[in-house]
Amino acid sequence: MAGDEKEKAAPKKARKWSFKALAGGGRPVATVLLFALLFAMLNDPAPLEFIRLKTFDYFQATKPREVPQQKVVAIVDLDDESLAAIGQWPWPRTTVANLVERIIGYGGVVVGFDIVFAEPDRMSPSKVAQSMAGLDPAIKSRLLSMKSNDQVLAEAIARTGRVILGQSAVDTQEYSEPGERPQTSVAELFGDPRIHLQTYPGMVRNLLMFDQVAAGRGVFNVLSEMDGITRRVPAVENIGGELVPALAIEMIRVATGEVSLILRSKKDGTGVQDIVLQKQKVAIPTDGEGRIWVNFSKMDKDKYVPAKQVLEGTVDPSRLAGKLVLIGTSAVGLLDIKTTPIEARLPGVEVHANIIENILFTQFLSRPANALGQEILYTLGMGLLLIFFLPIIGARWTMGFFLLAAGVIAGFSWYRFVTINELYDPANPILILLVIYIELTYANFASEEKKRRQVRDAFSRYLSPAQVERLAADPGKLTLGGEMKDMTLLFCDVRGFTTISEQFDAQGLTRLINRFLTPMTDVILARQGTIDKYMGDCIMAFWNAPEDDPQHAAHACESALVMKERLVTVNQELEAESVVEKRKHIPINVGIGLNSGPVCVGNMGSDQRFDYSVLGDNVNLASRLEGQSKTYGVTCVIGENTRTEAPDYACLELDLIKVKGKYEAVRIFTLVGRPDMRKDPRFTALETEHKALLAAYRAQNWDEARTHLAKCRELGEWLNLGHLYDLYEERIADYSEHSPGADWDGVYVAKSK
Repeated sequence: MAGDEKEKAAPKKARKWSFKALAGGGRPVATVLLFALLFAMLNDPAPLEFIRLKTFDYFQATKPREVPQQKVVAIVDLDDESLAAIGQWPWPRTTVANLVERIIGYGGVVVGFDIVFAEPDRMSPSKVAQSMAGLDPAIKSRLLSMKSNDQVLAEAIARTGRVILGQSAVDTQEYSEPGERPQTSVAELFGDPRIHLQTYPGMVRNLLMFDQVAAGRGVFNVLSEMDGITRRVPAVENIGGELVPALAIEMIRVATGEVSLILRSKKDGTGVQDIVLQKQKVAIPTDGEGRIWVNFSKMDKDKYVPAKQVLEGTVDPSRLAGKLVLIGTSAVGLLDIKTTPIEARLPGVEVHANIIENILFTQFLSRPANALGQEILYTLGMGLLLIFFLPIIGARWTMGFFLLAAGVIAGFSWYRFVTINELYDPANPILILLVIYIELTYANFASEEKKRRQVRDAFSRYLSPAQVERLAADPGKLTLGGEMKDMTLLFCDVRGFTTISEQFDAQGLTRLINRFLTPMTDVILARQGTIDKYMGDCIMAFWNAPEDDPQHAAHACESALVMKERLVTVNQELEAESVVEKRKHIPINVGIGLNSGPVCVGNMGSDQRFDYSVLGDNVNLASRLEGQSKTYGVTCVIGENTRTEAPDYACLELDLIKVKGKYEAVRIFTLVGRPDMRKDPRFTALETEHKALLAAYRAQNWDEARTHLAKCRELGEWLNLGHLYDLYEERIADYSEHSPGADWDGVYVAKSK
């Protein structure tokens, strides 16, 4: 019967453990964190967008689009060589007209200007005649009767019938020459796209005479993103309510004989879907704001034809025949240089050339409309698996799962990019999974650390050797009770112990604690001290009990100084071991608090379990002083009673302070050296200046205090008191602006233990 009852009870226990496991191990926090990060991913804040864009840049830089062997685009380049030969820009419009006619004569399909001609040519004959004083009347009359350079260019544009003019969208309302201008027909399908497109109030247009005879008009704005890199170019822009296509798309429209373009919005109204060339049955994918992801190739110098060669008639006709020809510049002085994911310095005109190649070779780079939804779904699934398994199978095996999940996400994204030019973000999903993994690992570590502390606390209460001898001589003392004695208390605590413990497993951590506690304990016991208890990495000790010690304050001060010295040796040994074991070495630093005064000492506890320990306000104060060592940036803080009972030791007053749990202010000091240091001229000079600093500080003479502070910094440099004087510098600066009041007594109220 008993066996049956045990068998029935076992499953209940297992189910109970399983429920606790599901609720523990950091799972609730990790789950909330996962959904919070997914919500952030859905809203796409700037940091996540930055990470995603940089990942896409890496994809393109690693595998850029190949430069096509079949050339469909040529760039007539207003390069430095051409500018040197023909003259600085802008050139006379007659020269530009000659350039256009020669390009068409060489067999160029269309000519697109990555330039805008917004103002009349100042070099037209009539302009020259009007600007020259004293000109012969006959010559002036002849000049005024000649065609303007602008008219010559307009006639060339009309005669060729295949020129697309560039326009520039601007953030201010620009006023152009009045007159009716033709517009490119952009049909809208599935709703009004204007609310989604990049919108500008105005546009810098060409002269009216050019606009009226051009075969088409397109905007050539190539904008950089948040980090200065050009990745996406608007296919269509909303300029004062008018839908204006990009220069590259307008060139293709004219070259292929399309009457109009079709801009399709998503049927759910969430943005733009694509722009369609109906005759060619080509849909150019865009993002929701109508921008084209440019699939860049490396800079192709073979596309570039110097304008000088075209004008001189020395260019190989095959370089222009059958090509869509862009007129632009690579000259640095004309400020049309862009940064792309592949090239740090790319002429802006080649961005348009890349777009033309993307369209004509259907090598579109796109981010699918459902990409974000898919990324969120598989991040959610893998994140939940991490949350479920890590507390069960541990961090090591779950690390393997995390690496596998990261590899699958990265592999999928890379595969889609190299096979069909689709952009899926691997970085943010992997980053979210990593954050979840770290949180769960930390939660498990914190849980284990808590258990270790509980175990250490259970075995941290040891009787001092002197107490053992007394109990052996008189077993009757194993009773509860205590007495009041004047004693000195010591608290010593390791700074940043949690960070240090992360370098070790349980066994290594135990060895480290023992390596630290053993020499510190030896120092205390060798100077008639008694170890009250170990609290993890903290030591509590006292003097003048159970054996009488008239010099208890001096012995405690000497112990603190020797502990500090012995710690140097311990750190040197640990550092040497860390090199051999190939792990990071974090030096051990301690804070020590000393206080003297009457306390109750004796056997405290119950009839079943008791310790020989101390109680009283002076014990608490010693603990608080140890905590203040970090605030003041010193190793050892002692109370005024200890200073009085060990007057020969070198000390400097730190402050008048109200510590946590105390209503009255106490004067505290830092112990810096032995009696021989008290006679050192360097110390006596510092002590004098330090006292003057505190006197000026408490008298609210801030300028005088700053003067003494500067001297103290210089005199106290050999004692590493920089942090202490930084603290006083901050206080003086604060009190100079915000006076503590005429009734201020110079007392500082501690904000931490």
